[in-house]
Amino acid sequence: MQEEKPKQLLHLVFGGELSNLSTVEFKDLESLDIVGIFPDYASALTAWRGKAQQTVDNAAMRYFIVHMHRLLDPQD
Repeated sequence: MQEEKPKQLLHLVFGGELSNLSTVEFKDLESLDIVGIFPDYASALTAWRGKAQQTVDNAAMRYFIVHMHRLLDPQD
């Protein structure tokens, strides 16, 4: 019997310093921190929490989780 793998729901975690706290516009696109691509939301959330905690002293620094699987297959 073949074991079924769970469906990959890819998530991208990235962040950077915002130029204005009321918008999502980055101060310097060259210095964006690409944390990684993760196979599920739970592991992406763990990575996001770790990075957000490391930068808690910088109010302009923000990290985001992008649901890549929604971009790759928008009909799901």
